[in-house]
Amino acid sequence: MKAIKTVSLLALLSAIFLVAGFLVAGVPGLIVAFVVALAMNFFSYWSSDKLVLRLTGAREVTPDQEPHLHRIVDEVSAMAGMPKPKVYLMQNDAPNAFATGRNAKHAAVAVTTGIMRILDDRELTAVLGHELGHIRNRDILVSAIAVTIGAAIGFLPWLLLFGFGRSRGIFGIVALLATWILAPMAAALIRAALSRQREFGADETGAQITGTPLALASALEKLETYSQARPMKVNPAVSHLFIVNPLKSTRRGGEGGLVMGLFGSNTFSTHPPIAKRIERLNEIARKTGMYA
Repeated sequence: MKAIKTVSLLALLSAIFLVAGFLVAGVPGLIVAFVVALAMNFFSYWSSDKLVLRLTGAREVTPDQEPHLHRIVDEVSAMAGMPKPKVYLMQNDAPNAFATGRNAKHAAVAVTTGIMRILDDRELTAVLGHELGHIRNRDILVSAIAVTIGAAIGFLPWLLLFGFGRSRGIFGIVALLATWILAPMAAALIRAALSRQREFGADETGAQITGTPLALASALEKLETYSQARPMKVNPAVSHLFIVNPLKSTRRGGEGGLVMGLFGSNTFSTHPPIAKRIERLNEIARKTGMYA
């Protein structure tokens, strides 16, 4: 059921992309969007992780450069019985982490310098367990593809404006404006839906891998507090990849602005409420007896 829902959401994202092309420039716009979609899907499979890492400013680090981090990744990979992912570091005081790649053999985990500073080893192990949970659950390719499609939807009106949009008169102008506003909004809603369902799953899988649901709950509480006090300057298109929302909360007038205010703070939220995630982790601890 989860796989069907994921495929449906990704298909809907692609459909929005094609419809946007048709609305702005008719059949020529649809053709352009279709050709771009084919190239985009090819790029998404082979290179979307590279785009994500570039957008976040992450750089690969060796065991000699970051022995402590590599040791924990080694331990968690062994617990999970999975290949060790590549290890990346972001020079950023905001505490956060994410995973990307196309499968378990071609995966990467990235953490900020901030998260290494505020979490103890038990909590950092739990966070990396969550990220390997994303890899085990095959979330990483889906999330990276969503980044690529979302970015393309935002770029399409510009492409069509200079290619075909001018020749369609007032209708073309109206369609262009509608596409400019509504298509990215729809893409954001779908990316949010994709992300929210996967965070709960990665929390559960990560707790199973490390056996420490309460350590993950403790880490999430810390990350939420510190991240809201010190949000990251990161492209919103990749915000759904992080373990906690890296952007400023809508409660404080940050991410989303007026649109968020009109539709409600949770409508476009890429992450479930931290309180709900902690509640679920506590329930996992009670049911399994994993009080760590």
